[in-house]
Amino acid sequence: MATPDPINRSTAKPTAKPTARSTARSTPKTTGSSAARKPTASDAANVFRPGPNERTLIDAQGKFHQVPATWELLPPGDPLYTRRVKAAGDHWCVQEKVGRKIFSKGIWAPAETIAQVKKQADAERNTQAYAVKREKQTQRRDAEQAKYVEDFVTEVRVFLHFAPQFLALEQQLAQAVAEHATPVGSGTVARTKRISIEQRAESAVIAWMRHQTTAYDAMKIPRQKGARHEVRRMLAARSRELLESYRRGEPQPKSCPLQRALIKL
Repeated sequence: MATPDPINRSTAKPTAKPTARSTARSTPKTTGSSAARKPTASDAANVFRPGPNERTLIDAQGKFHQVPATWELLPPGDPLYTRRVKAAGDHWCVQEKVGRKIFSKGIWAPAETIAQVKKQADAERNTQAYAVKREKQTQRRDAEQAKYVEDFVTEVRVFLHFAPQFLALEQQLAQAVAEHATPVGSGTVARTKRISIEQRAESAVIAWMRHQTTAYDAMKIPRQKGARHEVRRMLAARSRELLESYRRGEPQPKSCPLQRALIKL
């Protein structure tokens, strides 16, 4: 007897348009005091890029600045230290752009301020109350992540919408895409907040297929403006054609790149 399909096929459509309500509900939450806020003019004025030597920075206008002798660099990696040093007063943030991504290189601030922040934060972390709070935060984040992965798998299956004879393959593909795309910190399209979960699911499938069912990773693409985009557009069209054949229920050869990719997992 066939296994009941959890996806409502009568209403699920691969091109369903997202609503503002569904987008807000399905976006991964940011909890705690690290929630995103709009940058202010003072924030921008405190952002520099690395200069020619360790204690020299360059501002947005290209002007060089010498770090005060009494300041020291707080390395990135500890959000609590970072937040409190920023809130404590004078500081300079150092960021470096590599390609399209911006990486934090730390924060320059008075050495006395950094020492005091670390002392207070470490004292709090050694209390039982802090341990209990952290455990509850971890449990809440884990529950939110599990729920998001579940929702994401569902949205991927809605997008795939394979014919009945390929439902097992549909589920396998949805799980494979989710395992790759949904981990926190993965930097994939599934973690963005700029588009709806429906759009994330579709983009994640196409990205997974580009890497798993085509020769994209081995291609030598000319270093010309727009060349990589054009290759990705072409491969995306092929992937969509393949997915469409599964939606129509067409017989698939053993050499099907999608099935071969899934077998290797």
